[in-house]
Amino acid sequence: MASTATRIHPGSFLTLHYRLAGPGGDIINTFKDKPATLTLGTGELSPAVEQRLIGLEEGAHEIFDIPAGQAFGERNPEMVQWVARRLLNEMGDPDEKYQVGDVVQFPTPDGMGQYAGSVQKVGQDGDGDGKADAVLFDFNHPLAGQPVTFEVQVIGVL
Repeated sequence: MASTATRIHPGSFLTLHYRLAGPGGDIINTFKDKPATLTLGTGELSPAVEQRLIGLEEGAHEIFDIPAGQAFGERNPEMVQWVARRLLNEMGDPDEKYQVGDVVQFPTPDGMGQYAGSVQKVGQDGDGDGKADAVLFDFNHPLAGQPVTFEVQVIGVL
């Protein structure tokens, strides 16, 4: 007897629970909260993660181990950059106190979207590197260059 469950295909609208974890633990986990809804192919998930969803049936619960660098690319050292405090003040709250580990949202140049960077270092007077008025951000995905565990429970497929 053939299965009547709906399978995921490119462009499917999905309701699912998912978890993305690296060696340091979970980065995203919706299992404890409400499920996510998204359309496959719109860039909400990386292509390597989406590829593993194709063909899964409604109701499936799977865990995939994705090799280092495949899910979110390799780490790019050019994506670790100093941002002048003057620019940060123009884009946000001039009184913001940045701390290592903070994740800060930035508008895309066209103003239509956002991207995030995590604070690596806050320049201090006396550092001797000329960066006292800047903050060092890492714009790489937190799981770039790392092996990723992707767990998914498919709730609905349209």
